[in-house]
Amino acid sequence: MTSPPSLLLLGRRAAASLIGRGCAGVTDARSGVRSAVPRRFIIDTSYAAHFMDFKGSAIPSSMKKLVVTKLSQDFREAVSVRTVAVPTPGDAELLVRNRFVGINASDINYSAGRYDPSVKPPFDAGFEGIGEVVGLGLSASSRYAVGDTVAYFGSGGAFAEYTVVPAKESVPVPSVRPEFLTLLVSGATAYIALRRLGDLAKGETVLVTAAAGGTGQFAVQFAKRAGCHVVGTCSSDEKAGFLKSISCDRPINYTAEDLAKTLRKEYPLGIDVVYESVGGSVLELAVNSLANKGRLIVIGFISGYQTASGIAPFKGGTLPVKLLQKSASVRGFFLPHFVGDYKEALSSMMQMFAKGELVCEVDCGDMAEEGRFVGLESVFRAVDYMYAGRNLGKVVVEVAPPIVGDSKL
Repeated sequence: MTSPPSLLLLGRRAAASLIGRGCAGVTDARSGVRSAVPRRFIIDTSYAAHFMDFKGSAIPSSMKKLVVTKLSQDFREAVSVRTVAVPTPGDAELLVRNRFVGINASDINYSAGRYDPSVKPPFDAGFEGIGEVVGLGLSASSRYAVGDTVAYFGSGGAFAEYTVVPAKESVPVPSVRPEFLTLLVSGATAYIALRRLGDLAKGETVLVTAAAGGTGQFAVQFAKRAGCHVVGTCSSDEKAGFLKSISCDRPINYTAEDLAKTLRKEYPLGIDVVYESVGGSVLELAVNSLANKGRLIVIGFISGYQTASGIAPFKGGTLPVKLLQKSASVRGFFLPHFVGDYKEALSSMMQMFAKGELVCEVDCGDMAEEGRFVGLESVFRAVDYMYAGRNLGKVVVEVAPPIVGDSKL
């Protein structure tokens, strides 16, 4: 990467010679008239090693990134791989070399333009990443140094080999283990939604749909920590086994059992809280299964995201009657609306993970037909893999290998 000579090429003596030239003047040899010249920024280049590159990470001049070039719910149709210049961080920004990026069901909603219709292509894709700081601005250097490891999530741009991230939106992490990446969106959604909207009480019954997925795994664990009896839906015996390993009381493999019949038979008084992310017929079943004063939290409706409307069909004509008869409620949750809860949630989850009290299951595609998700182009396969319901845990793509010799990796 080409860097400003004032940062990387000036020696300390040269830098020192600039001091005092703030409003310098130049005298014309013939006329003797002294004229003003523009001010020059004074830069202490003793910090130059903190600004760019680390242990020979060899920042290239160009990189690959994924760009939404056409609005479509078909991710492969909407998104293209582009080769662009590696960006330079601004004063309060970090340049992060992405090691892992997270795949979310919402990636398709984003590529279809459903979050902000005013945003038109082309725009960058990807919400969350984790990697090493390889460049940063002067203000950002008060909190970070080159070589630090950070995680982040935002409004797009993570699906790239390098991403510029505001320092204030970055989260310091001990290492670039992908498990930390699972907490940024998936874990935070479960933690905050259940805490703020679930009103969980000890002894209540909680149903988690898609319980072995990226966010479902956390909803199961947090509900158990609250002293609840947890029921989790999944699509295979392998996933049911995983749910048992994280203390789910009743995993239900809906490919082998009738979910509606099982719930009616084993939970005749109904379900107190439902953490729901599937939508469509599953949402209808969840409404019908609510107990008196039950709470249904809608955190997504993935079954409809790949349709033109983005919404799965739902028979809601009798919804008001059903809610009234049971004094029940349906509550929606969208993580960006709860930013005030985010810092505490992330801190709490990081402590739980450090103590071995929280399982953060990661699926890097090791069991996928074409193998592990490695390289930026693997994002396309990873999205397909998740929507096929094959993942166990959070789907993560390894964008780049570790820097050789880095002890924190």
